[in-house]
Amino acid sequence: MKEKKVLFIGLVWPEPTSSAAGFRMMQLIDTFLNGSYQITFASAAAKSPYSAPLQSLGVHEQAIVLNSDSFDDFITQLQPDIVVFDRFMVEEQYGWRVAQQCPNALRVLDTEDLHFLRQARQASVKNKGDFSFQELFTDTAKREIASILRSDLSLIISESEMKILIEEFRISPDILYYLPFLEHEISSTEINQWKPFEERKNLLFIGNFIHEPNWHTVQYLKTQIWPQLRKMLPKVELHIYGAYATQKVLQLNNSKENFLIKGRAESARLTMENYRVLVAPIQFGAGVKGKFIDAMQTGTPSVTTTVGAEAMKGNLDWNGFIEDDPETFCRKTVELYENEDLWKTAQEHGIRIINERYEKRKYQADFMTNLSLLKAQIDRHRQQNFISQILLHHTMQSTKYMSLWIEEKNK
Repeated sequence: MKEKKVLFIGLVWPEPTSSAAGFRMMQLIDTFLNGSYQITFASAAAKSPYSAPLQSLGVHEQAIVLNSDSFDDFITQLQPDIVVFDRFMVEEQYGWRVAQQCPNALRVLDTEDLHFLRQARQASVKNKGDFSFQELFTDTAKREIASILRSDLSLIISESEMKILIEEFRISPDILYYLPFLEHEISSTEINQWKPFEERKNLLFIGNFIHEPNWHTVQYLKTQIWPQLRKMLPKVELHIYGAYATQKVLQLNNSKENFLIKGRAESARLTMENYRVLVAPIQFGAGVKGKFIDAMQTGTPSVTTTVGAEAMKGNLDWNGFIEDDPETFCRKTVELYENEDLWKTAQEHGIRIINERYEKRKYQADFMTNLSLLKAQIDRHRQQNFISQILLHHTMQSTKYMSLWIEEKNK
């Protein structure tokens, strides 16, 4: 029986301890490993000391070059059954080459989050205006939607984003697939090992500082939330964790104000389990926030905003509070920090959210079955999504010819 092959093309080498995107990528790799696929991960980026040891998992690593026909030779020799693009920028770079050299390969886009949604919300916050869907129709949206339309299937991590794509942009549900974070079930054994209320202290925020919503949240905590909150909890410290803290982040450290920049957490979950409450007054963003998954997996209640909790809880109760008003946010944080019964109830809500909405056995088998069916019916699927073929036609491929021009220029 022919071994099934999947090629991941990464924007970067996955760093599961640095970002939710890296953690998500590792979950996808694990899903294909469980499906008995031979996996190759390729990227043009440089590795870092925090890149996941993929080879130890049995994943073949391949360095590739942007705007080079060496990729054509590589993929022609590999002949993957499925190619997964890590974000739309990667599909723009390599999608046409995959379609040209391996036309029968199923092309899957992992969106991570909708970049155009995050950017539109960021612009709205910057301009101090109320966000409206009219702000979504940007050049980034054109690029990202075109990438979704060119792909055979796009993985969407948020139900809210599924709704936006279908209702606002009229994207066919046939080329979209809802696949949330894929988590292990929280068992009673794990719950019994969690540190109890009285053994936890202080507040924390965690988030990769390269990601603009996280950096903005830290600034918002420093200027809008913590000045109020520390008066209400004078003996409590706020610890800020995150990968790639630059000097502008480090200079916010102030021990007199109990506002402490801790830098990278080697393990988000091992770090988080020592704290009583996660505070994340996120003002803009998209997708689903990995920090709240980590919080629920460690029995750590949280206080966040509507944007922060978006698409995460469904009809269930949040594992803490969702508040947009700064004063109410602070008041609810104090309640959660000081009231053990309230804290334990919030913890129970987090357990239910993980086990009912993110438990991986609810999704992995169906996802792999869906890919197999799609692969078997690829010609029919592409006929139904004929716009994909239109967008791959040479008259629509500015990215292809720009790449070829750069390639020639570099010779």
